[in-house]
Amino acid sequence: MASLLLAWYDRHARALPWRAPPGEPPPAPYRVWLSEVMLQQTTVAAVKPYFAEFTRRWPTVEALADAPQEEVMAAWAGLGYYSRARNLVKCARAVAERGGFPDTEAGLRALPGIGDYTAAAIAAIAFGRRAVVVDANVERVVARLFAVEEVLPGARKAIRAATGAIAPAARAGDFAQAMMDLGAGICTAREPRCPRCPLAAPCAGRRTGDPARFPRKAPKKAKPARTGTAWWIERDGHVWLVRRPGRGMLGGMRALPDDGWSARAGGDGTPPVAGAWRPAGAVRHGFTHFDLELQVMVLEGGAAPPGEGEWWPLDALDAAGLPTLFAKAARRARAG
Repeated sequence: MASLLLAWYDRHARALPWRAPPGEPPPAPYRVWLSEVMLQQTTVAAVKPYFAEFTRRWPTVEALADAPQEEVMAAWAGLGYYSRARNLVKCARAVAERGGFPDTEAGLRALPGIGDYTAAAIAAIAFGRRAVVVDANVERVVARLFAVEEVLPGARKAIRAATGAIAPAARAGDFAQAMMDLGAGICTAREPRCPRCPLAAPCAGRRTGDPARFPRKAPKKAKPARTGTAWWIERDGHVWLVRRPGRGMLGGMRALPDDGWSARAGGDGTPPVAGAWRPAGAVRHGFTHFDLELQVMVLEGGAAPPGEGEWWPLDALDAAGLPTLFAKAARRARAG
């Protein structure tokens, strides 16, 4: 299977800015690490411009380690899952302090924010180490190759063992990336393109006549719905922004004041200051574990609320690095 897949990859590998083409020396560990962190829960298309901007501003891990966390968080705005950005800074500083990335999975796992998958991917792609690299695409490919009947997430142990059985020692990075490419472009979730697949012949899932039913998944649970309010206070061409607590949802990001909504409960609707508030509509946003409907209330000429914050110029609002939810709320407030 590895030989068939690598021969296909040599002809059809995706050209991605963080990759080295097949047969060329591996990319720098910094580029592999940065891309893998960005790609968690995020599409390749969404990551490309962020990767380009990060590597332009911070071309090495040492440069990123020296960057203020606030700047990194602002540059990350829009990618979501903001704990990744906080861990990115912690990890860059740890790597710079030790003088470079470790070249083993165990050493990589000891760094902040690097789990089993990311450690395996860096070890294989940047250092050529034989590793079992299983992301969502690889999970789907292997579940079909071996017709794994067990339901996820319980099936993951069997899928990992099957991946390990076919992962070669030579060209470990190319094999890992070939599996990713196969899942992304051929062995897709809904309509696998079996006639174009280099592994069609040995694929047990294809022989069942319905490869798309693998991997088997438990029915999704409905996400709870929460409600909250964002408060837009505008004065003299500026808007009042706060910094969210370092820990928790959207931690460390600039944002509009809100009414304390969370994953567990809706907000209390209490404005931060008294005034003639007017509604500007609502925005909706989906988080991993809940959906949020956020009402947007506007106050013009208001005073600064108690607590820390800053008046941010409206003509430079894009530079504030608001996370997607509050960028939506800002657009709603200005449109309203």
